[in-house]
Parts: sequence; C-alpha cells; structure tokens
Amino acid sequence: MAKKGYIIMENGNKIEFDLFPNEAPGTVANFEKLANENFYDGLTFHRVIDGFVSQGGCPKGNGTGSAGYTIKCETEGNPHKHVEGSLSMAHAGKDTGSSQFFIVHDAQPHLNGVHTVFGQVTSGIEHAKAMNNGDVMKEMKIFND
Repeated sequence: MAKKGYIIMENGNKIEFDLFPNEAPGTVANFEKLANENFYDGLTFHRVIDGFVSQGGCPKGNGTGSAGYTIKCETEGNPHKHVEGSLSMAHAGKDTGSSQFFIVHDAQPHLNGVHTVFGQVTSGIEHAKAMNNGDVMKEMKIFND
C-alpha cells in the first residue's frame, strides 16, 4: 500500500508527496508517527536556501532541536537520489536524524548516500521553492493510498 501525505502551509499553499516505505522503512515510519501526532503542525521551515533546500521540522525553530531521539540513516541500498522535490532526512552526522527534514529545490548529487531520501513531492514544488525562512507548516498528514 502506497503512503502519501501533504503539508498545508499557513499561507494556504499545499505540498503533496509520496513516501518510500520499502526503501526507507524506519525513516518513513518515524516521519509518519510524528506527522500523525501533529508534531510538525505549527513548526517552521527555518532554513530556506534558494536553489538548494527548504528545511523544517525543528521544534526550536533554529535547526538545533529534535524529537528527543535519533534514527538510523537508510542510505545503503536506497536507489533514490536527491533530485528536485526529494524529501530527505536532515542530520548532524550519520545516524543522528530525528524530526528535521528537507525538500530539495534542484538536484544535489553531493547529498546522495549521505542523507536518506524517503519521499518525493508530487505537487507543489513551486511552493517549497518560494518559501522564506520562518514560513509555518499549518498541518501535515500522512495516509495510506
């Protein structure tokens, strides 16, 4: 069963995505758990770099926060690359990911094998690319298709 989700921004923009539970099962399970517990609702995209990424999911809003635990990277054997619209797990080093994630604006091959790609934007990439630092996620939901 396919897993899908969306982010509705405070300004009403919607970003829809598919998740990759077969290739990144632990990362997808963690992301789904946090989303369905409303962890992301009200958090910001605190790091937006034009042409690179929009990063969010930090409860402190400054890139130093987490969900209070870490998860393992799932890069080995993962066929997905950092292309436009990839959802990928942010971390401070191998196996230190938690709640922060990013949406890739344009291909970033130097991130391949370093960060876990766990999803792909299917609609609304233009909204991710147009974000500013501090833009708020109003709601995130994950569901089975």
